[in-house]
Amino acid sequence: MPDAPAILRNADLDHEDVRQARVDLAACFRAAARMGLHEGICNHLSAMVPGRDDLFLVNPDGYGFSEITASRLLICDFNRRVVAGEGQPEDTAFFIHARVHMRVKRARAAFHTHMPYATALTMVEGPPLAFAGQSALKFYGRTAVDETYGGLALDESEGDRIANSIGDADIVFMRNHGVMVLADSIAKAFDDLYYLERACQAQIIAESTGRKLVPVPEAMARATAEQMKHEGGRPSAWLHLESIKRGLDREAPDYRD
Repeated sequence: MPDAPAILRNADLDHEDVRQARVDLAACFRAAARMGLHEGICNHLSAMVPGRDDLFLVNPDGYGFSEITASRLLICDFNRRVVAGEGQPEDTAFFIHARVHMRVKRARAAFHTHMPYATALTMVEGPPLAFAGQSALKFYGRTAVDETYGGLALDESEGDRIANSIGDADIVFMRNHGVMVLADSIAKAFDDLYYLERACQAQIIAESTGRKLVPVPEAMARATAEQMKHEGGRPSAWLHLESIKRGLDREAPDYRD
């Protein structure tokens, strides 16, 4: 437990923007569970606390994605102190997410899953994602591959190694492991997570026909990626998350609790 000065210093953790981040992140957990992007009580979605560079929200150990609520999320510092919430982060959740958030400052949200289609592509030789379908083009020029599987992340060294593998990428295929999606907002992280899995699913279906993939020419792939990045100023990731929350508000409103 934090000492009294830390509690006073963290009095802002009840502010409305923090509450909104909790709700948004809880919605992502619930949606990921409904879409089969989770794995048991493993996998982790985290986000930096709004207005803070030293605290992050993450799921507690022992709960499936479908059980996460806004209040159940933990707020932790980079020394594994839980400053808000009950429970502890799972070991790999802390050692991956704390080190990524600490070392990659642009990663305001970091979503790590073993979602099946994207993970399957980390298990075969060659570059995981082929830029042969429109959804895949969303990630053109934004991916990296961490080629070294280091076992479970049970100490800072493995977390640091993963963080160092990211470079300028937003999407990291972790060889023999899963994926990590980084973004400057919760909404963007979920939007990328969703479309990444859809792109990988389409690729695996196409490859299962036994016919050769036809990649989009490089110049067109780059141009389309730019179109997707801007979309005429339309906040599509935010709209996507709002749509998810409307559905949850109808069918499982307890995610806001």
